[in-house]
Amino acid sequence: HFGSSRIGQRQFHGSKPGSQRLAAMAPRRIRGLVAIATGTLLAARCLEPVFVAPKSGSRRDALGGIAGALAGLLGAEKSAHAYELPPLPYAYDALEPSIDKATMEFHHDKHHLTYVTNINKALEGKTQPPLVDLQKTAIKDGPAFRNSGGGTYNHNFFWLEMAPKGQGGAPSAKLAAAIDEAFGSMDDFKAKFEAAGAPGARFGSGWVWLIVAGGKLAITSTPNQDNPLMEGVQGTAGIPILGIDVWEHAYYLQYQYRRPDYIKAWWDVVNWNQVNAWYEDALGGKAPTADGATSAAALAGARKSPTSFNLKLGFQTNAQFGS
Repeated sequence: HFGSSRIGQRQFHGSKPGSQRLAAMAPRRIRGLVAIATGTLLAARCLEPVFVAPKSGSRRDALGGIAGALAGLLGAEKSAHAYELPPLPYAYDALEPSIDKATMEFHHDKHHLTYVTNINKALEGKTQPPLVDLQKTAIKDGPAFRNSGGGTYNHNFFWLEMAPKGQGGAPSAKLAAAIDEAFGSMDDFKAKFEAAGAPGARFGSGWVWLIVAGGKLAITSTPNQDNPLMEGVQGTAGIPILGIDVWEHAYYLQYQYRRPDYIKAWWDVVNWNQVNAWYEDALGGKAPTADGATSAAALAGARKSPTSFNLKLGFQTNAQFGS
């Protein structure tokens, strides 16, 4: 396993992240031009804009996020030619001390980017369904869909379900009651979740999930980049509402072989506000879209008239921060 990790690192270092990132993240040129022009007009005529960009994102990421969000607001056709690498919704170091800056940089900018690039290659010239829809038949469709399609979805999901310490809120009363019913208590749930992610239980690479199956909560784990939405998955199928990446690249720079320490520290950065929302959706049979195309910066403004409104775009549409 350690050997495969080093091989992966050589692969990522040998790639051209600049060109890959641009290809993965750039929206269609026309959509971008229309959105930017519209944003300029809004700013000039009726808004006092306050731009809040993810600290970790480049200027290109931030502008791309505004363009994509405004295009969606205007009803522009969503880009179907490629899945996109979403910018992180927080700074690379925002999850410290639970997850260090260097790990976040490698994990997002290299590992996640590679999954996005490879699934786009596999679907080149074909109709690309919403990412969540791709998961159902990913195992049957073959390794590119299972590994790269699964890896793209899982990582989109992962970034959304985390928030800086103190900003992720707490389980809702409804979710907390369901956890008590299924596992006995929150402490018992965490203990069982951590046990499922221990090296002896999930040997090698994979994920541990909290899912909704038949209206009830359950803990399951999957190998590699599989997830509970995939038909034929090892473990319990269901709708994921919480998941942790236990691949070595998610923790090894900081924790080395101490995976249990990583899992324990991770609880401090869980975005329970997002998990609560996903739980409500899952009870209605809806899986998280984990759509990276709308994970961007936020633009808020107020009209210079008595009637005011707020634009809540980009990442705010997919994740909920705050206490």
